[in-house]
Amino acid sequence: MQIPAWVKGRSYKAVLLSTLFAAAAYLLTVLWTGWSEVRQAIIAIGFSGLAIALVLSLLNYMLRFVRWQLYLQTLGYPIRIWPSLRIYLAGFALTTTPGKAGELLRSLLLQRHSVPLQHSVSAFFSERLSDLLAVTGLAFLGFWLYPQAQLLIGGATLILLILYWLVLRGRLIHWCCNRVKSWSRIHQLMNNVQQLLGQVQRCHTVGLMTITTCLSLVAWAAEAWAFHLILESLGYQIPISIAVFIYAVSMLAGALSFMPGGLGGAEAMMIALLLWQDVPAGPAVAATVVIRLATLWFAVLLGLMALLNLKVSRSD
Repeated sequence: MQIPAWVKGRSYKAVLLSTLFAAAAYLLTVLWTGWSEVRQAIIAIGFSGLAIALVLSLLNYMLRFVRWQLYLQTLGYPIRIWPSLRIYLAGFALTTTPGKAGELLRSLLLQRHSVPLQHSVSAFFSERLSDLLAVTGLAFLGFWLYPQAQLLIGGATLILLILYWLVLRGRLIHWCCNRVKSWSRIHQLMNNVQQLLGQVQRCHTVGLMTITTCLSLVAWAAEAWAFHLILESLGYQIPISIAVFIYAVSMLAGALSFMPGGLGGAEAMMIALLLWQDVPAGPAVAATVVIRLATLWFAVLLGLMALLNLKVSRSD
């Protein structure tokens, strides 16, 4: 497997600029939908409230990084913590870009540590599976309370079951690979997928899955707790279980919308669920924007800082 040429050089810079474009578009959307409500919400939450939300977001990133290290170690690449952390955070810089560019950037950076692309993509795929499993599990906290979300949660569960069946069994891919031997390009693609799934299987032993699932659940529950605290700061006493449900379902909606960073889908679902809980439209929009700034956009900021640090280190 090769790194696509567009990830390198000037094309890579264009991808990075698209992150800044996404941030500008998001800011304009906030200004259009009601900057005054967002400003009032930030004032109501206060410095300490925002600090707590950011710390809980950091906890999310660090727990996911520990999981990432476990995957790399299982695949035979025990990279030292500091270089690995910088690479992991740098991937967040491209969270809002199309085509999962963040994954390709992380893989490109890991190649400098002799990690083959196939193995780094296997770790990334294992991460996404673990995230989907954890967020879907958290969403089940309110499965019976909001029937409109049952189709979304059920669809995510079905996707999970299919993906895990493909990963843990792998027979379908093997069967397809044998059937297309006469078509060289398709056969090569299927063979790459088969090898990729073989590496992913190494990250899904019972013992490792138990550890990584626990890490994922705590990581995403931390951000959901930050969402709950933000709502409390705004004067809305929504039970923690409902707040976790709203946050998890919103993350699912964003993921299944296939938009970079879940932009649009996550926000729309979160606002709709807050309205369901009798939160007025203005505060609902404000709470949604604040939690996304403290989670998604905070990650992008850290990613850009890590990416700049890596560039400076390389030029020294």
